[in-house]
Amino acid sequence: MLVTKNIQQYICFSESNLIDVLKKINENKARVIFVVSEHGKLQGSISDGDVRRWLTATKELDLNVLAKTIMNPNVKKLSVGANQAVVDKVFLEGIDCIPLVDESDHLIQLAFQKKSGFFVKNREISESSPSFIIAEIGNNHQGDINLAKKLVDHAVAADVDCVKFQMRNMKNLYKDSGKNDVAADLGAQYTLDLLSKFQLSNDELIEVFNYAKSKGVLPLCTPWDIESLKTLENYGMEAYKVASADFTNFELLEAIVNTGKPFFCSTGMSSESEIKETVEFLGGSGANYVLLHCNSTYPTPFKDVNLKYITRLKEITGALVGYSGHERGICVPIAAIALGATVIEKHLTTDTKLEGTDHKVSLLPNELNEMVKQIRQVEEGLGSSEKPREITQGELMNRENLAKSLVAVRDVMPGEIITRDMVEIKSPGQGLQPNRLNDLIGKKVDREIVSGGFYYMSDILGQIKKRNYHFNRPFGVPVRYHDYRQILDGTNLDFVEFHLSYNDMKIDLKDYFSGDENIGFAVHSPELFANDHILDLCADEPQYLAQSKVMLQEVVNITRELNQYFPKTKDPVIVVNAGGWNNNGFIDEKFKDGKYQAISNALSDLDLEDVTIAIQTMPPFPWHFGGQSYHNLFVCADEIVTFCKNNPKIKICLDISHSMMSCNYYGWDLLEFVQKVAPYNVHLHIVDAKGVDGEGIEIGKGDVDFPSLMRLLDKENINVQFIPEVWQGHKNGGEGFWAALEYLEKIK
Repeated sequence: MLVTKNIQQYICFSESNLIDVLKKINENKARVIFVVSEHGKLQGSISDGDVRRWLTATKELDLNVLAKTIMNPNVKKLSVGANQAVVDKVFLEGIDCIPLVDESDHLIQLAFQKKSGFFVKNREISESSPSFIIAEIGNNHQGDINLAKKLVDHAVAADVDCVKFQMRNMKNLYKDSGKNDVAADLGAQYTLDLLSKFQLSNDELIEVFNYAKSKGVLPLCTPWDIESLKTLENYGMEAYKVASADFTNFELLEAIVNTGKPFFCSTGMSSESEIKETVEFLGGSGANYVLLHCNSTYPTPFKDVNLKYITRLKEITGALVGYSGHERGICVPIAAIALGATVIEKHLTTDTKLEGTDHKVSLLPNELNEMVKQIRQVEEGLGSSEKPREITQGELMNRENLAKSLVAVRDVMPGEIITRDMVEIKSPGQGLQPNRLNDLIGKKVDREIVSGGFYYMSDILGQIKKRNYHFNRPFGVPVRYHDYRQILDGTNLDFVEFHLSYNDMKIDLKDYFSGDENIGFAVHSPELFANDHILDLCADEPQYLAQSKVMLQEVVNITRELNQYFPKTKDPVIVVNAGGWNNNGFIDEKFKDGKYQAISNALSDLDLEDVTIAIQTMPPFPWHFGGQSYHNLFVCADEIVTFCKNNPKIKICLDISHSMMSCNYYGWDLLEFVQKVAPYNVHLHIVDAKGVDGEGIEIGKGDVDFPSLMRLLDKENINVQFIPEVWQGHKNGGEGFWAALEYLEKIK
């Protein structure tokens, strides 16, 4: 059984339509989806069977029917923390997935019968979760409690999941109470000598456990005997590690199983038949454990690591598997991740030359830090073998620039039939892909296409015609100077949002405007300025910061000049991405207040008379022309509220796509986010998102619950203007914008 808090792919909102429900059921492969309210309360479930029953009973097939219409409201549910025997009883009723709710009926977790995994405190350990990384300190503290705490600090800095120690009762563990027998073998003498010198007392170990907790890292321990296990149980240890030396010690294993705590078993020094025997012993116990492939040689020669045995270990046992390494370096544990290791254990030291065998196979703090970093990168890069390949957001952007399109050889008039000699294949890839050539030939054109113009999918499927739209708030679309009049013609927009490029900064407005324009306007400041300068109002480098302020002031000046041609708008909005991006990682939390203050200071240095600066809510992984970066300013709703309270003249552009991605990444609720920032919103970008970096996708194709969102905006942000900022929506005369407005008008 697996109990997981990662429930996003298994839920939908009551206002979601059946098409979206079916997509999620297909993607999550669980054959069920749970319906929740906009505040996360469980309302019902929809299975394959529910859909079939609805299809056979309905008189009029409508795939836009709402989830609440076809859901089963009598879904079987249990409380979070329900006894496993109770959960197993429900599984016996033929249910594969059980929703677990809190006292207010909020869906918190899901229990899966046919998936394996468990939790160590709040940390999920399963094949679908990030690997659980253990920094094994063992006795590398040399019996010095201060060194033990220092090693904990190094482990915390490396961002491991837990620090592990060892506890022994020498009197109970060794014959002759652990006294060093002069007649004993040299190896035994050496081991006993080290233990006699470098043990911490139980009280000292408990002090280090508490220190680890105070630093935010989980302490674990290996009990080498039953007396030590009792001591650790009295302390309240969350989980245990079984050393390779005890993998065949059924008495100790049984005692650990009886604690009800999960544990990790190293399999070093055991043959395959012994591994099978131990697994069989554990089989009927109901225990949660992971088998760690291990070679107990210090250090292990690479030829003896036999890392591929991880795959066989999983096949012959059916258990979760991991890796405990005694080889030098970090390459082997990183490679273990690609083979399915769910747990990684490596020793940590401050000096590999210290006395003791463990130091020779231990990582130094900087090596541990690098190992954790690379493991997380590999995990992120592994992706999934269960889903079809999709074009990523970065690839979509590059396809626009690098791929090829079907292009008109000559001017094409409405009513003409497309023939092969009217089409050629040219870069860039902003039009119809070349593989649609045969689909295009023979179609009747219903628009004028200039020579060199792109063909689009609408030339195959039919045009989306723009028209007059009706909303209870001002609405507009993004435009550039060159397509402003074409976009405006034939529709009733209240305003337009000029998206400036760095080249647009040089344009003489008299080339496009001569008199008063009878429409409102807003401006979106460039992110990328000339010479690859990305706007950053909190840059550490003084010259870079000064240049950013100069460039934003130029945008303000251009906006004032535009206002002379668009007099209907008072204090026009300028949408700004204020900065804080980083190519190497998120800004450290302790520096964020200073960064926000730097942005405040930069804005106060500018002349912002007669304009309204609206800082855009940001995603965690924004895309720039230099690639993807990290961003954690203007991402958190509470931080945004604090900034706006401290800077009352600065407002917010709520970008739904950006904030949905942030909510997906951090596990926040989008509607709660919107409600918090609503008092400061003066401008809205309404658009969908998928995952943590699927930005600006077609509305209704992503993760946003638009019916609930629009109801909330009608309540909290009445009359606040919006645009549908669909990525590449301007192509083919703004086709993407008109499709978005059609969708939003239906649910408004």
